[in-house]
Amino acid sequence: MWINQIPCCLLAVVHLCVLNQLAHSQETDPSHTPQNLTCITHDFETVICTWTTASTASLGVEYSFCHSGRTSCLTTKEKTAQIDKLISFASNQIKISTVSQSGKVIAENTFELTDKDIAFVPPTPLIHNLTANFSTDTLTLEWYDGGSAFPMEMEATWQIQILRKDPMEEVALETYHSNLNREDSLLRWSWKSDLAFQCTTHYVKIRCFFHEDLYPGDKKWSEWSQLANIPGNDTGSSRAVFPVDRVVPVGSNMTFCCVWKEGEHLNYLKYDTQVLNYTRLSNWSVSGHVQNAIPAGSGKNVYCLLDESEYAGTVLFAGYPPDVPQNFSCETWDLKEITCAWKRGRSTWLYGSQRGTYYSFSESVSGINVTLFHIKTSDEYYHKFQVRNNQTVYNFTVQASNPLGRSATSLIFDMYRKVHPRPPSRFTVRNESPTNVTLSWHMDGNFKQIKLQCQVQVIRGEGQKKTLNVLLDGADNSFYTTSVSKLRPYTTYAFKVRCSVAPPLFWKWSSWVEETRHTTLQAPPTRSLDLWREKNLDGETVTLFWKPLPVSDTNGLIEAYEVSWSLPEGSTYNKSVSAPASNTSIKLGGNDCAISVVAKNKGGRSPPSQINSADIPVSDAPTEIGVAKGDGIYIAWEPDPNVTCGYTVRWPQGLEPSAAVGWETFPSGVSDAVIKSDLFQPGIRYKFSVHGCKDNGYQLLKYINGYTQELQPSAAPVFKVERATSDSIVIRWEDISDEDCRGFLKGYLLHFGKGDESTTKPKAFEPGHSETYMNITDLKQNTLKISSLQGKTNYHLSLRAYTAGGIGPPSSLSVVTKENSVGLIIAILVPVIIVIVLGVVTSILCYRKREWIKETFYPDIPNPENCKALEFPKDPEGNLNSKTLEMNPCTPNNIEVVETQSPCLKIEDTAITSPVAEELPEDGVDSDTESHIVVSYCPPIIEEEISNPPIDESAGSSQVVYIDIQTMYPAPGKLKEEPEVDCVAAAGYKPQMQLPVNSLIKMEDSPSIEEDLDKAAGYRPQVNASSWNTDCPDSPESTGSNNENTSFGSPCSINSRQFLIPPKEDEDSPKATNTGWSFANFFHNKPNA
Repeated sequence: MWINQIPCCLLAVVHLCVLNQLAHSQETDPSHTPQNLTCITHDFETVICTWTTASTASLGVEYSFCHSGRTSCLTTKEKTAQIDKLISFASNQIKISTVSQSGKVIAENTFELTDKDIAFVPPTPLIHNLTANFSTDTLTLEWYDGGSAFPMEMEATWQIQILRKDPMEEVALETYHSNLNREDSLLRWSWKSDLAFQCTTHYVKIRCFFHEDLYPGDKKWSEWSQLANIPGNDTGSSRAVFPVDRVVPVGSNMTFCCVWKEGEHLNYLKYDTQVLNYTRLSNWSVSGHVQNAIPAGSGKNVYCLLDESEYAGTVLFAGYPPDVPQNFSCETWDLKEITCAWKRGRSTWLYGSQRGTYYSFSESVSGINVTLFHIKTSDEYYHKFQVRNNQTVYNFTVQASNPLGRSATSLIFDMYRKVHPRPPSRFTVRNESPTNVTLSWHMDGNFKQIKLQCQVQVIRGEGQKKTLNVLLDGADNSFYTTSVSKLRPYTTYAFKVRCSVAPPLFWKWSSWVEETRHTTLQAPPTRSLDLWREKNLDGETVTLFWKPLPVSDTNGLIEAYEVSWSLPEGSTYNKSVSAPASNTSIKLGGNDCAISVVAKNKGGRSPPSQINSADIPVSDAPTEIGVAKGDGIYIAWEPDPNVTCGYTVRWPQGLEPSAAVGWETFPSGVSDAVIKSDLFQPGIRYKFSVHGCKDNGYQLLKYINGYTQELQPSAAPVFKVERATSDSIVIRWEDISDEDCRGFLKGYLLHFGKGDESTTKPKAFEPGHSETYMNITDLKQNTLKISSLQGKTNYHLSLRAYTAGGIGPPSSLSVVTKENSVGLIIAILVPVIIVIVLGVVTSILCYRKREWIKETFYPDIPNPENCKALEFPKDPEGNLNSKTLEMNPCTPNNIEVVETQSPCLKIEDTAITSPVAEELPEDGVDSDTESHIVVSYCPPIIEEEISNPPIDESAGSSQVVYIDIQTMYPAPGKLKEEPEVDCVAAAGYKPQMQLPVNSLIKMEDSPSIEEDLDKAAGYRPQVNASSWNTDCPDSPESTGSNNENTSFGSPCSINSRQFLIPPKEDEDSPKATNTGWSFANFFHNKPNA
């Protein structure tokens, strides 16, 4: 207990100490005064107190430690003291004195100490053992908890610190909880490292904390234990990559390290082809981290390169833990052994004896465990377990394991409900009769306790199967038999058997035993033969035909046919015909009799068949056409009440006379049928004859021709042209044979039109007739006339026959009709007459409109030299009578003035006449006697006043209109250099710009040169300005004027800007553009003057 009474003597001791301290206070040293008293306990019984002093010198100094719980003080040279047998107290005084070497107290201090001032610090743990599992990178730490040192139970918390690298770094700080039970218990703790222990040294230390809730003082962690370590391989003496060949789950993150020898240097660390970032662990090791490991059957390499040539490496295997065994099931074949099977499920990607999957098999009811075994990689696995006596229910467990984990599955098995027998063996078939057989087989297994059901499958021909179920009592390794009845004689069957446990324990059928083929015994044929007979033309011999019996009716192999007949005299004859013959000939000598035929095999004879050889005469049998049905021919006949034994339809199987015939027999009540035969071919005509069977023989009723399928004709009809005229063609053709027709002929198609043989689609031969085909349906017709044709024309003709099966190939030819002379004459005369009539009409019209045509297309060109308008009359004295040209209303005309370049001037008179001048006004002035010449001319007008008007009053203030003529003449100075030129002859027309007005006035004043001036001056502007008319002659004002003195604006003014008439000789000279003439004048009548 912690609380006790304090003895009274302790109080007295305390008082004495205080008095002693007061007595010696004069000899104290404050630097040695004890202070900072701290007390702890490790076991709740012993208290350890420590203190400090201001002075660090402790030589020759002792400490006296006294407390109220003891009568004596403790002397110690260290600043620590231990109190044994700690008794709980509410308050206690501690006196610590510092004593010098002389025994004097130089300092002392008293402390008040309670139980709350004493801290509980557990003892420092001791590591008992530290081991490492290098294959799993797991360390195991062992230590004792020290529980025997405490009288009570407590909870303990342990902290374990893991350190590594150089210098050390903490990599893990783990907590472990335990309970102290007053005994020293060995504790064990494991930790898995993310880094292999070989990479670097790992260090471990431990401390503890005890949970004692009743202790009043502080509770603290213990001191850390001493370090324990797991040494690594990074000592500089070896090179390697760790961990070695590690197996991890897919997608794991893994840390690898590379260690190398002292003096080597690391170049890189790689995972497969990926270069890893690494962290240095020590001087000779680094670590790198691989993320998301991927599966690979042979693993991925992790390696490092040292000094360019040295490698160290390992392999990382990523895979999956084993999947739960799939489809785990068990069954027994023979109730002696149980076979269990399962599938591995998902692939683990881990192979080999060290990393592959192992399976263990156990049965819990019997307690039998199968030794662990390794299964090679495959999809499905089996294990056999022997059946135990008196045990029918089993509980099986299969477990899979590999380095990454394990899985298991279980199954409860009742062997009687999971029986899967093996296939039957030694299977045999034995005949009992033509319709019965016995089957026998052997079954391996102990089936005495159960019943078996077996299935017998009987297969006949292609796909005709019959299954029989048989219930049998089980036996131990025994034979089982059963019978199969209602089989067909002489028929090959295939037999096979399978068995299973009978319901309600049915589980699975066994496999079928390999089928056995077996043929049943022969039996007599069950059907009589189908007969027909043919008489020769002489009637002496009868050929007898019969149809072989079908296999279903023969019941065996037919060996021979026996023929018998009786003549009227009573004699009977027999004849045997070996199979496979189907006809025979017998001579009756012209007699008729009944003939009997039977078929014979090893099983017996068929029922007899009889036929009468007599033919009932008929006068004339009609011929009809059958209907094609594709696979046969439909024929019909009228019922005959006298027919008693049916009808027979007969046809040859070749060209007549045919050695082989075909026939079909029908009852008396049948009057039509579709005749079918494998020998029928499309496009072949068959001739059928229908016979009625009566009591006294057979009578021919009718003939029927038919095709199973009509085809188009295979050959073209042969035709030719018999006659051709200018408008018609007559053709003739030959009939097509039955073999080429390949059907019943329906008619012919004639295709004709203009063109030759190469024309694929001829045109219609008439404009209004577009039909180019003619359908000839009259089969008796073999000629045809084609009319309304054109003469001397090539026609293309094509003739084709057709049946119900289609149109046959064409036969073509070309023919030219004869020439039609009347049509040719008409074709020539009509164009000629039309041309003549058009010529005559055109000539008449041209003659009547000749003037208009001439004026419009070929107008006259005026010549100034011959123009009377420019011829001025002379006066009585012989001088030129120069007068002004006055404008009278007239139709405008073209004026052409021919100009030549000459240094001299010469004026050639040009007469200008106008039709308007001939039409004088009513005043009676004659143009021949008057000097006034009326000329219409309207040039572009440029007006300017004359700077030097002439003296004549007539040339007053009037304006002169000039037409500018480009300078084409030499300058006046140049004229003086050529005096020998004839001035009069070369003067021509000259602009007035070279003759100034003033000079002209002077010349007129001199009578001596007046005549010469008139000859040389040429044309001059009109001096009578008052008579000038600047209006256009085409205007209404000038047109309506009758004044003969009216003059027009001068076309030769000095200010003219255009040539009046450009020179003809000089193509390079500027051409005058007569913009002043009206275009309408072009169409006026302007005869030459």
